[in-house]
Amino acid sequence: MANTPQARKRIRRNERRAEINITRMSRIRTFVKKVESAIAGGDKTAAADALKAAQPELARGVARGVLHKNTAARKMSRLSKRVASL
Repeated sequence: MANTPQARKRIRRNERRAEINITRMSRIRTFVKKVESAIAGGDKTAAADALKAAQPELARGVARGVLHKNTAARKMSRLSKRVASL
């Protein structure tokens, strides 16, 4: 268990940050799932619109430190390739 006041504070802070990061990742996953479901439906315009909405969310995840930039770039690239192939 944490013995110093700094360590106790750090534990409290880490719990708060973990909650925030979980909600951010959930939001990003929701946007990505919308793109994937539009792709599965075969609707190119809906998929393109969903991709346009998902890209800033992925970029925001990188800026907030929730996602690694290469991970976001890989996801964007793969999704855009799948949308383009519709």
